[in-house]
Amino acid sequence: MKRRSALASLGSISLGISSKDFLLKEKEVPVNVYYSIKKQTLKTDILVIGGGTAGVIAAIQAGRAGKKTILVENVSQLGGTTTTGGVAYPGIFFAWGKQVISGIGWELVKEAVDLNDDVLPNFSIPHGKNHPRHQVRLNGQLYAMLIEEKCVQAGVHIRFYETPTKITPQKNGWLVETIGKGINTEIQCNQLIDCTGNAFATTLAGYPVLREEVTQPGSLMFQIGGYDFEKLDLNLIREKYQEEIKKGTLDKYEFRNNVIGLLKSRGDNISHVMGADSTTSESHTLANIKGRASLLNTVRFLRTLPNLEKLKIIDVQNETAVRETYRIDGHYQISHEDYVTGKMFDDAVSYSYYPIDLHDEKGIIPKHLNEGVVPTIPLRALVPKNSRNLIVAGRCVSSDRLANSALRVQASSMGMGQAAAAAAVLAHTHGTTPLEVPFGELKNLIESHGGIVPGLV
Repeated sequence: MKRRSALASLGSISLGISSKDFLLKEKEVPVNVYYSIKKQTLKTDILVIGGGTAGVIAAIQAGRAGKKTILVENVSQLGGTTTTGGVAYPGIFFAWGKQVISGIGWELVKEAVDLNDDVLPNFSIPHGKNHPRHQVRLNGQLYAMLIEEKCVQAGVHIRFYETPTKITPQKNGWLVETIGKGINTEIQCNQLIDCTGNAFATTLAGYPVLREEVTQPGSLMFQIGGYDFEKLDLNLIREKYQEEIKKGTLDKYEFRNNVIGLLKSRGDNISHVMGADSTTSESHTLANIKGRASLLNTVRFLRTLPNLEKLKIIDVQNETAVRETYRIDGHYQISHEDYVTGKMFDDAVSYSYYPIDLHDEKGIIPKHLNEGVVPTIPLRALVPKNSRNLIVAGRCVSSDRLANSALRVQASSMGMGQAAAAAAVLAHTHGTTPLEVPFGELKNLIESHGGIVPGLV
């Protein structure tokens, strides 16, 4: 049977029609027909761009508050760093024995833990200088499915594989043009929430953003196995590793010059991809290629060493996770001093809790907060200067570099996402802009959905 006839027969079986009918129908279609790019216009109350850590929480908050909400995400799943990036241990929700970040993000984390029979850390035991003790380990792919379900239940219209190309101010909001697979969409919204991490929507809307000359390295999350760490000759491995570095076949910065740490941890968050940048498709492509090439090259080297001949890659993420790109120039910029002293802002909408966590070519040595310090995030830091009907959440929060190295983490981003959406919800309700909403109402709305507002812990 020729291939065309075989395919026709298979198609008829699956569709429950005869091969004769199938072929007759097929002949009715001209050979040189091209499908057209679909164009459409949608209207919504609130548009969230970016379905990562902050964006998912923002979308669910807006939907649960009764607003018509669209969520645009340019990859195939929600969750960002936690799921696609593979950093599936969000934190930190508790500080000094008290919960400081709760709400929708904590609800989803707890449900993911329960559904996978995982165990929460004992938050009553201080983490000391080992803050990962208080990070919650999740099944990342389970979490991705769970948060997608929660968005759908909240009435959020999810649009995967789309990215904004133009954002234009309108009399009562924004016109956002997106492009995706086979589709061009115009979305008319009243309130816009930028959760891209890169402040991408803010840039398209015409507002200035900030960036460091040198940014933190990214990380490709992976898992390796096939060896017994206790049987390894660690001195020999160090010696051979340094020889390869001197020859230029390995780069000491790629795994923080710590091959033993790589083998002991069996992967996880030890990779450093220098200059990793997710701002454009080109820069993110380069970050992915560099991360995967680094891992592959190192695996080949390790397999030449005694008792590592069977070392294998067990799992690897699809993307290199990125720590730092652009931040907004907001009505207030959170400083390092603000953060480490736990400054209490009169418009604080969420807490943050994490050590200063600046990665560089030498690695990372976290600088922990003094006992009792819990930083806060003011609403003003989530709003670009001179903007209306626009608010951000996540790592693009207005802050200096050191403060941002701590603010960018997942629990803090979840708190920001809920607060930003609550402000957008009230701005839509009152016909105003996020910075002008009644602050008492904002606090009440955040609390009614389980959030913790600074000053009430």
